[in-house]
Amino acid sequence: METLNIIATPIGNRADITIRALKALFELQVLACEDTRKSKQLMDYYKTEYKDILGEVERPRLVSYFEQNEAIRADNLIELIKEEVKVGLVSNAGMPTISDPGYILVKKCLEQGIGVRVFPGANAAVSALAMSGYSSDKFTFLGFLPRKKGKQLKIWEDLNKSELDQTIVFYESPFRLLKTLNNIEEVFGEIEIGVARELTKVYEEMKRQKISEWKKEYENKKVKGELVVVFRKENK
Repeated sequence: METLNIIATPIGNRADITIRALKALFELQVLACEDTRKSKQLMDYYKTEYKDILGEVERPRLVSYFEQNEAIRADNLIELIKEEVKVGLVSNAGMPTISDPGYILVKKCLEQGIGVRVFPGANAAVSALAMSGYSSDKFTFLGFLPRKKGKQLKIWEDLNKSELDQTIVFYESPFRLLKTLNNIEEVFGEIEIGVARELTKVYEEMKRQKISEWKKEYENKKVKGELVVVFRKENK
């Protein structure tokens, strides 16, 4: 069956990949990558580090697949799949299509009767939610927020009006964290916020504290690392 292979890659620690995904990567003929240089480094590492599992293998041909070329590249990849070429898709980290390129390709594959196989693995949002200590019975993932204050406030206002108790999860740049916390405070008030930083890496951290405490902590020092922000929205 004609199939697209969606393969999750580690979000930090390179050992966080399943054996099934590892084998699938080296069975491909073409691998679409968000950044071919990063994917090459990762696969060259696996080729050496897991030689006892993989044996003698060759890296598939790497082609770029990112937001700016996604629409055109998707059609190219579909043609290859129809020619029975084994094609896979990875992002720089985590699961493709989840705040990363891939949605257009998957949609077009399904529309044309091409199967989609997923090789699950690491995901920053789910990892942060699991270690946050907030209830995960119901949660909303917002991906990356709009940069403009007005658009962001609209999101918070809509969520605040919702009658559904839920946990909110989103990705944020360290350069915009404090501005975003100010926007959250403007709508929700002085609430507790959880921030996961550098997940699966040496300086991994999950901390929960009031917005005022976050402001005080980063008043005179830079926020560092890739961030996932988590907080609980409950009706009073």
